[in-house]
Amino acid sequence: MQKLTLAEAVKLKSVLAKRIHELEEEMDRVAFADIEKGSKLPEMPRSLGMVEKEMDEVRKDMRLLDKLVYKANIENDITFNNESLPIVEAIELATQYRAKARKFKEYGTAAREEFLYTVSENVSMVKMALFDPEQYRLKGLEAERQANRLSNLINNKNYLIELEFDSEKYF
Repeated sequence: MQKLTLAEAVKLKSVLAKRIHELEEEMDRVAFADIEKGSKLPEMPRSLGMVEKEMDEVRKDMRLLDKLVYKANIENDITFNNESLPIVEAIELATQYRAKARKFKEYGTAAREEFLYTVSENVSMVKMALFDPEQYRLKGLEAERQANRLSNLINNKNYLIELEFDSEKYF
């Protein structure tokens, strides 16, 4: 059987999802015909049953591909910061680093002190940062750097792992 890399499998999943969407649209086109009452039905290039059969085959391939990708993501590890992580965990960690970077960068753009409103002639309300915005800007950049480093390791590993899947009809 033909093999494809895990990286190619991830791309193929989006190709299959698009193909399913196209087949759903084709089903809508071949399922109905607007004709004058009593007229002969038009010839369709493919029947609803033919399209449905192809969709079932694509969905079956999608399930198999999902199973192979999930299995590969659990069974294969990468080393990050001297720790061995299954790819599935590394993917989640990269996502968490990106969320952390986004939040920290948001705090990094905060003002140390921000005027809110005046209560009376002599009293003003201000919002005070209880942290150093510059420190959070730097922490955000570091979290983003870690996420990028981890993503690169995952991508590199994805090109080394081969799955038993015949992608000939899609690629």
